[in-house]
Amino acid sequence: MTVSADGLPGTAGPVAPAPPPGLVVVGHFDQPPGYAVDRPRGADSWLFTWTTAGRGRLRHGSTEVRAGTGDLVVLAPGVPHGYAVEPGAPRWEFWWVHCQARPTWRPWLRRYDTGEGMYAVTPTPDAVHGRVEAAFRRMLADARWTGTEAPPVRTPGEEQVAVAHGTAARELALCSLEEVVLLTAGTARTPPEPGADARVRRAQGLIDADPAAPHTVRSLAEHVGLSPSRFAHLFTGQLGQSPMRALREARLRHAARLLESTGLSVERVAAASGFASPYHFNRVFRARYGQPPGVYRARGPMVGP
Repeated sequence: MTVSADGLPGTAGPVAPAPPPGLVVVGHFDQPPGYAVDRPRGADSWLFTWTTAGRGRLRHGSTEVRAGTGDLVVLAPGVPHGYAVEPGAPRWEFWWVHCQARPTWRPWLRRYDTGEGMYAVTPTPDAVHGRVEAAFRRMLADARWTGTEAPPVRTPGEEQVAVAHGTAARELALCSLEEVVLLTAGTARTPPEPGADARVRRAQGLIDADPAAPHTVRSLAEHVGLSPSRFAHLFTGQLGQSPMRALREARLRHAARLLESTGLSVERVAAASGFASPYHFNRVFRARYGQPPGVYRARGPMVGP
């Protein structure tokens, strides 16, 4: 939830320096009440935080968010920021990474922009939390990789901060962070409208989770325990579009993200998004986004997905 930035606790000490640009620095903290960091000039690198327990509060420019378990909050460079244990919370346990973000991550984060370059990716389903946590743990080990032997295995009690100095270690750590971005940004959902039928929400969730699957009105209705006719009527009345129209929109959004963030051919994007015919895909994509898929990729999106 975005609120006023007034009242964020002051620093626990002097203004905290940020790591220099170009490095990948990853750490895991479990901080008590009173912990706070303030950077009036921001940082030259991106900051990613993932909360595993307790609550934190992060300020970026004039925007502030509260972070709880399973929330990924990303701060872009060059904007004054600060973060602290949420007042009243017993602790804030979180992973953090300073790095230069890969350009391909920005389209995935864009829909979670709260203003001034802060991205609050929330809520993420509990089902992905374990895998996200494992990616951060792997990142901490990979940052210490020398490039000559297998990456080290982190042992309990080991230092909870690592700096990836070598090119190979940096790239390997960034690959784990990319997994975090994709898992969270790809699964976080906007909270449903109050009063929406739980069966409709469940069906929409099935569509959003795997738009390329061969969904039909009948298969979706069976998943939520309704007859096809009753399901189609309820879905259309609640969401203002038919189940198959919602499926096509989800497939087009998925295709747009693939075009923005991968080098897959248009034909493979079409197949990976559930379109059996590249010709049909080109036609409906152009109708939705105002330009064919190849031009969309080359020029950048004119209309957001």
